[in-house]
Amino acid sequence: MALTTIDAIATGHPPLRKPQSDAAAMMEQLDGLSAPLRNRLSTVYERSAIEYRHTCVNDWGASSPDEFEFFPQNWALEPAPSTEKRNDWYRRAVLPMAEDVGRRAIKASDTSPDDITHIIAVSCTGFFAPGFDVALVKRLGLPASTQRTFIGFMGCYAAFNALRTAHAFCQSTPDARVLIVCAELCTLHFQIEDTLESVVVNSLFSDGAAGVVVSARDEEEATGRLTYVDNACLLDDDSLEDMTWDIGDTGFQMGLSSRVPGVIAEHLPSYVGDLLGRHDLSREDVDFWAIHPGGRAIVEKAKEVLALEENDVADSLAILRQHGNMSSPTILFVLKRIMDHRAGRTGGDGAANAGAGDVGLAMAFGPGLTIEGAVFRWL
Repeated sequence: MALTTIDAIATGHPPLRKPQSDAAAMMEQLDGLSAPLRNRLSTVYERSAIEYRHTCVNDWGASSPDEFEFFPQNWALEPAPSTEKRNDWYRRAVLPMAEDVGRRAIKASDTSPDDITHIIAVSCTGFFAPGFDVALVKRLGLPASTQRTFIGFMGCYAAFNALRTAHAFCQSTPDARVLIVCAELCTLHFQIEDTLESVVVNSLFSDGAAGVVVSARDEEEATGRLTYVDNACLLDDDSLEDMTWDIGDTGFQMGLSSRVPGVIAEHLPSYVGDLLGRHDLSREDVDFWAIHPGGRAIVEKAKEVLALEENDVADSLAILRQHGNMSSPTILFVLKRIMDHRAGRTGGDGAANAGAGDVGLAMAFGPGLTIEGAVFRWL
């Protein structure tokens, strides 16, 4: 049976990169927030453990509302941009970002565009048809016969659904070469609501994209590569309303309960034990961890309940610090960082380098509440 390998990951963003402190300062100028919440803004943003985020909305770099292009030119940001306007902006901004990471992933994998057999497009922050899966086939020069799959509205764990689908293609098609592109423009759906929940959401999310090439290879070809071994999904029975993503008249609206880190932590030990147990592995056998940095509290809770070391979560926290939570591509940023450490292309933060035979466990969390994850092994 063929092995499924992760051949390359490329990551990217919209061009505007803003310090978290600048985002907090802009938020403090907005009308519509009560004094108690306004007084808490700087603390919420500081405690996020995020230093920089990217956005496709240039208004965040403006010094005055007179320069706004996306929002109305007033500090109340009223009337709020419609869902139609936000989706039109998404369509224009997502295509160059998705094309960029897809093209660089193919190049980094030493795969020709002609060899791509499947493409999986992932997004939950905008929709249109023909979608960016079709656009990528044309822009990247992929064969017209490329089989296309779109995974939408699954949120932060959607990359694992894409990897599971790519793995199925690789196991059923001996010469499969699958391109996955996760692209999210979360900041398009910025909402002003006078609630702490809204302030927290606005402090976390960012824009970004990741392209991955996944291949079916025999054992000799797979040597030295990161291989996809297994996956698992766990849906909590009692947390459907703790994380939501709804379509409203003025964009997509997120609900994020303070219960989320605790619910995830409650299920993580048994989830991890069951997934590893299928392969006669325990937590002590895991050489590297890729935990979706949905927020600092989530990473810290995972570290606590899984008895991990600082080194085990260093890559996750580094991605959170440098980029914020970009939804579906975020875990791929973490995996790329781990792969780059192994190849010696980057350093810092004390993250351990994986070596031949090393086992890794990656996981992410999203609406449901759902835990999705996968086991990897360096061959």
